[in-house]
Amino acid sequence: MRLVPSRVLARWLKRQLPKTLFGRSLLIIVLPVALMQIAVTYIFFDAHWQTVTARLSEGLAGDIAWAVESYHDDPSPEAFARLSERAEESMGLSVALQPGRQLPARRRDPPAALEPFFAPIDRSLERALEARLDTPYWFDTTRYPAYVDVRVAVPGGVMRVLAPRERAFATQGHIFVLWMTLATVILTSVAILFIRNQVRAIERLANAAEAFGRGAEVPYFKPHGAREVRRAAHAFIDMKGRIQRHIDQRTTLLAAVSHDLRTPLTRLKLELALAEPSTRTAAMKKDLAEMEHMIDEYLAFARGEGGEAVETVRLRELLDEVSEGARRAGAQVTLTAEPELTARVRPNALKRALSNLVMNAAVHGEHVEVTARPRPSGGLEIVVDDDGPGIPAEQYEEAFKAFGRLDESRNQNTKGVGLGLAIARDVARGHGGDITLEASPLGGLRAVVRLPG
Repeated sequence: MRLVPSRVLARWLKRQLPKTLFGRSLLIIVLPVALMQIAVTYIFFDAHWQTVTARLSEGLAGDIAWAVESYHDDPSPEAFARLSERAEESMGLSVALQPGRQLPARRRDPPAALEPFFAPIDRSLERALEARLDTPYWFDTTRYPAYVDVRVAVPGGVMRVLAPRERAFATQGHIFVLWMTLATVILTSVAILFIRNQVRAIERLANAAEAFGRGAEVPYFKPHGAREVRRAAHAFIDMKGRIQRHIDQRTTLLAAVSHDLRTPLTRLKLELALAEPSTRTAAMKKDLAEMEHMIDEYLAFARGEGGEAVETVRLRELLDEVSEGARRAGAQVTLTAEPELTARVRPNALKRALSNLVMNAAVHGEHVEVTARPRPSGGLEIVVDDDGPGIPAEQYEEAFKAFGRLDESRNQNTKGVGLGLAIARDVARGHGGDITLEASPLGGLRAVVRLPG
């Protein structure tokens, strides 16, 4: 389906607009001011400055025509001396006669950088001289900073007239432009200061919400900014308090449940330890071990991160501990990580998540590769590869569902309840990251843990 040009233009404009609130707010305030200033400046130059310049040029051309006509009426030296003196005193013109001279062959062009400024002046003066003079003429507006040089062909030579520049055009236009530019700069600066203060309050709220989402403490957050922003900040603080109370109550409840469940399990294990060894007692011990493992997984999944504090850890050391546990279980684990690579994480929670991934890979493959590296776009990623049977691509998301089971070729946890990947993803997302699955170059499954910087 082809898009009409208006929709294409709208999409292009949308891509060009600023993406941040600060940029968009500044655009909303500054753009109308800039457009107004440009419009006012254009109207001034078009309707006022050029009109005034035209009138001044016509007046100068009239004075020059008077001088030329007076010389034609009486070309004697005495009459020209009186003419020159009168022009100097009454009109501010310097009139000189150059006998035997001719007009220059061509007009002197202004510098390229000043051409946009002098072009309107030249056109205005040329129109005025063309209307008032019947004889050839030549003029230059760029040679002298304070004067305009006009030369007219007269019998026997050239009459040269030097006129002050303010006689030919309005010289105060640049002051108007300067004031308009200064006003624009001041208004823009004030807008930037006010918008920056308002946006900073929203950024603080966003940073506090993001930090709380990652489980970090936000002890010094205080509402700032406009009334609506402060209202949202107070709502966030209230929500944070309610969530924190819920977490604390759940943690306390789970600690009590853990204690109550483990006490009878410990008594049963003690009684079995004192009982006569037999096939029946061995089976009962195995059932108790499996039950204890299932309780551990249930509690770990329900407890989540358990209020653990965020710390800066060296990933190489943490991954060494995780890999060593898999090696003791009989897996061949290869670890690749820079010693100085660090991350701000909850160590025990991340260690449990990575242990689930590595042990899951070790159960289903003979060789496991663990790689930690920075991401080009920021943050870091931890990759766990195995050479096991793998999982079909359409079942990648199914594998993360709590208590979910895949086909027999790849069961998430042969002695557990299917919570290993669910716990790992919950921990990763609690850190502001995520876990994804994909095909491994080793032929099995690849788990990629992405964490923010």
